[in-house]
Amino acid sequence: MKSEKTTSAISGYSILLLFFAMLGVAVYCISLHLIPVAVILVVIAIFILPGFSVINPNEGIVITLFGVYKGTLKDNGFLWMNPFFTKKKVSLRAMNLNGTPIKVNDKVGNPIEIAAVIVWQVSDTAKAVFEVDNYHQFVAVQSEAAVRSLAGAYPYDHFEDEESSITLRAGAHIVNEKLEEELNERLSRAGIEILEARISHLAYSSEIAGAMLQRQQAQAVVAARKQIVEGAVGMVEMALAKLAERNIVDLDDERKAAMVSNLLVVLCAEKSVAPIVNTGSIY
Repeated sequence: MKSEKTTSAISGYSILLLFFAMLGVAVYCISLHLIPVAVILVVIAIFILPGFSVINPNEGIVITLFGVYKGTLKDNGFLWMNPFFTKKKVSLRAMNLNGTPIKVNDKVGNPIEIAAVIVWQVSDTAKAVFEVDNYHQFVAVQSEAAVRSLAGAYPYDHFEDEESSITLRAGAHIVNEKLEEELNERLSRAGIEILEARISHLAYSSEIAGAMLQRQQAQAVVAARKQIVEGAVGMVEMALAKLAERNIVDLDDERKAAMVSNLLVVLCAEKSVAPIVNTGSIY
């Protein structure tokens, strides 16, 4: 496996001066009728031209000579190198991969839609160029594979797998860390470093989205009702205790049961109730 090694090059400006000097001498030789010398100088000047390269910030050039890797040039500016070198530019800038939503099954088999946004950059130019055919395509394919693997390792939510401590929906921070780890492991072969990976889209698939929404709503209603009942029971208990403490009225067990029933109906009803007020004797 190739590993990156850096190399250096000659300043292009000094060679450019040499280039123009050779052309000037060639013209002078022509004026002196030294045609063979002029031709040789022009041929050498033309041979020099392919060696010029401009390297922008956060760029590198991978250099090979007749199939042999000679190093990576990362110095910025106008440079000159051996014209026989084969040069391939590689961007060292951070790049985004905005994944499209894909349909997969979560840990318990529910179809879900999931996508991720990944920030990556080339950390080893030699591996990126020589170890994979096309490192951009390699990143895209392996990222989709990593997202599919992640989705199958965790349930969508807790009510699908109550024993699971991590879910795709609730454990975003841990899930993102796991995604980064798997991506770094998969892409290390290509010399790619993952700077950040985040789940950008997460939803139930369309065929079960309606049923799951009803289930979530029912779960929310049950939780709300549970809290309402707990509060209502506490209020009834407090009302009976206050009545007994102040000796306002003495109720037997049957009328206590009726009072509890009526209070619970009033406190737990979804709609406002219209009770019948008895202004006479309670008996």
